[in-house]
Amino acid sequence: MARIAAAILALCLATAVHARPVSYEGGWTLIEETDRQSTALWVHYTPNPKLSLGWRSEWDRKQDFVLNGPQATFLVKRWFGENYQANVYGFAGGGLLSGLEDNPADGSGALFGGIFADWETRRLFASYRARGLEGGKVDSSFMQAARLGFAPYEGDTGDLHTWLMVEADHRPDNSDPVGVTPLLRFFKGPMLFEAGWSLTDDEPLVNFTYRF
Repeated sequence: MARIAAAILALCLATAVHARPVSYEGGWTLIEETDRQSTALWVHYTPNPKLSLGWRSEWDRKQDFVLNGPQATFLVKRWFGENYQANVYGFAGGGLLSGLEDNPADGSGALFGGIFADWETRRLFASYRARGLEGGKVDSSFMQAARLGFAPYEGDTGDLHTWLMVEADHRPDNSDPVGVTPLLRFFKGPMLFEAGWSLTDDEPLVNFTYRF
């Protein structure tokens, strides 16, 4: 019984702590993401606890193109410990890439896919994600990013939770392939907000998530 209770507690804590790419069954999630490279808006629905289906619109500010298309995300594996939870997700999608402003490229079909993994306790957090994109003549790219985080205090259910984090990302095609971004994460109930600044590109990081 103690192990079951610990697993349930870990699940509740982890669901609140992180903007999970798969929500609870029947839930909708709205996610806005802005990092040193791009800005994206992603809406997804979770028909069962291991799958989410949604639509992603992404603007790559450095390459001057937009990507619009569906994305599916699935839970590959989940581990519970007495005081931690870990997850591995896979995702894949497709859509249309269109050039903007200084990019004269016509619309081109695109495919993308990758993985996301995380591990967390009430005070520590670590994650890794990677994505490959194949967009014909418009863009083909790969990126990966890792995060480490620390919570300066342990809040109770319903409290405002605060995390101090740093993200390092690797984008081989960029003039500055390695980026470092310190950030703050806040979450309370169904809302999560992150704000930071890239030390490499002098660009903001702003992420917002709301679960319905």
